Amino acid sequence: MAIEDRIAVARGEEPADVLLRNGQLVNVLSGEIHPADVAMYDGQVVGFGPYQARQVVDLGGRFICPGFMDAHVHLESSMVQPSEFARAVVPHGTTAVACDPHEIANVLGLDGVRYILDASHRQGSRTPLGLPLNVFVMAPSCVPATHMETAGAELTAADIAEILTHDRVLGLAEMMNYPGVLFRVPAVLEKIKAAGDRPVDGHAPGLSGLDLNAYVAAGIRSDHECTDLEEAREKLRRGMHIFIREGTTARNLHSLLPLVAPENARMCHFCTDDRHPDTLLTEGHIDDLVRKAIAWGLDPVMAIQMATVNTADYFRLHNMGAVAPGYRADLLVLDDLKTVQVAQVYAAGVLVADGGRFLPDVSSFSVPIGSSVHVDASALDFTIVAGEGPARVIGAIPGQVVTDSLRLEPTVEGGCVVSDPARDLLKIAVVERHHGTGRVGLGLVHGVGLKRGAIASSVAHDSHNLVVIGASDDDMRAAIAAVADMGGGQVAVAGGEVRAACPLPIAGLMSDRPLAEVRDQVQALTVAAHALGCTLPDPLMTMSFLALPVIPALKLTDRGLVDVRKFSLVPLFGE
Repeated sequence: MAIEDRIAVARGEEPADVLLRNGQLVNVLSGEIHPADVAMYDGQVVGFGPYQARQVVDLGGRFICPGFMDAHVHLESSMVQPSEFARAVVPHGTTAVACDPHEIANVLGLDGVRYILDASHRQGSRTPLGLPLNVFVMAPSCVPATHMETAGAELTAADIAEILTHDRVLGLAEMMNYPGVLFRVPAVLEKIKAAGDRPVDGHAPGLSGLDLNAYVAAGIRSDHECTDLEEAREKLRRGMHIFIREGTTARNLHSLLPLVAPENARMCHFCTDDRHPDTLLTEGHIDDLVRKAIAWGLDPVMAIQMATVNTADYFRLHNMGAVAPGYRADLLVLDDLKTVQVAQVYAAGVLVADGGRFLPDVSSFSVPIGSSVHVDASALDFTIVAGEGPARVIGAIPGQVVTDSLRLEPTVEGGCVVSDPARDLLKIAVVERHHGTGRVGLGLVHGVGLKRGAIASSVAHDSHNLVVIGASDDDMRAAIAAVADMGGGQVAVAGGEVRAACPLPIAGLMSDRPLAEVRDQVQALTVAAHALGCTLPDPLMTMSFLALPVIPALKLTDRGLVDVRKFSLVPLFGE
């Protein structure tokens, strides 16, 4: 669009494309709500006033606000490809996300980041607009996440520099390796240096005092891991932007909302981090956080600022996040400011959702990707030779990503440890799947409750090797074979037969099917696992975090048991 044309339309000399008449504008720049007729031309807002337009929409006093933005999300957690994610969140008012493709990068490296960028490109459908969601990317900073697991790839500082050349890459994603920052590990610091003056996101649960000072002094400017008010307040005082998270499992909004005040609200933002299919379908996306924040007492204008302009400013997207002349015309029509019911969504001035219906045709928009599972299940051996004394046992906690570190006497037959469903003491294994090494980490888990069969998944944070828990070695092997045959996914197996499955052929993390279908498959898996005796409310989700060696207390990777507090591998038996 020529600047001359924009000026002519803004002055009323030429007609606008669309005029939203008789609206109440939630003005996130002036902090007020005022009457406004909003004119849009060639994807931008050109002004407020009595314009002529090719299309006039009378809002009847309904509210206009900017499109919502998610400050930090892993698209892979939706378990669907980016076009299906857009189909889910755009009708809820989300028009932009800052995603960290950390999960797929741990599987496919640079190719995984390229997949997210290519699959979320705005071209590719049969509509002029393409994908009606601005998918911005933060370059993954921790691939692999630790030295105690085998990832599918490694991203170096040079790789980060290459990723940062893409016009939709905004900065460096969550720096989980805060010990590497504090102890000045050269490879870690080179990644921060590669980001230059771009935003660098943090990930430092519980970090405090002088260590927090050092972490922030390294140039890290945000954190989404705060779980209590005092932690958030300490980080805010040191200049960190606080991304208040409300995901599927980690829900921190209610605890952290008292932090937000008119004096500091510009430093506060909303993010989902990880929202699974059922949560997206039943609760929504950023609209859910805005709605809850208002219901819990936050001023509606402030809540909408946190979901829009605050995040745009943090990521230096200076033509987004507000409804004003010269800003991108990503905006919403809301029925009211209590229920935050999204009536219409405009992306670049085009109506893309109406009454909860997603309008663009992006059903065929996908990017091919090869298999990422390289495992010979028939060669796997889950034998655990008994040692002296009690064994270290992972204590699964329902609905939590943390675990207990237990010491229990295992059940031994013929000198080997066996699963004992009667004691709720089961074998767990993590099988390396990226390089075909056949390496298997073995351990025991308490709190899962399986009486028979096995459950397995290729979603196993952060390196996403194959994780399996079973009441028998044979069913564990059958479960791994089923996941490998699908090219990735999740299964419940009993007597060697698959009882339920969710194929995830895209890097073993995402489906190529619609979101509702994936939700139904995951629910069927939960039902099947419960029928086998599992007592966890969300068995596959809980299991996926039992291989995450950066969250306390005891976890398992393909290289063995990890004592997260010591940040080191430990034996199953002995000291």
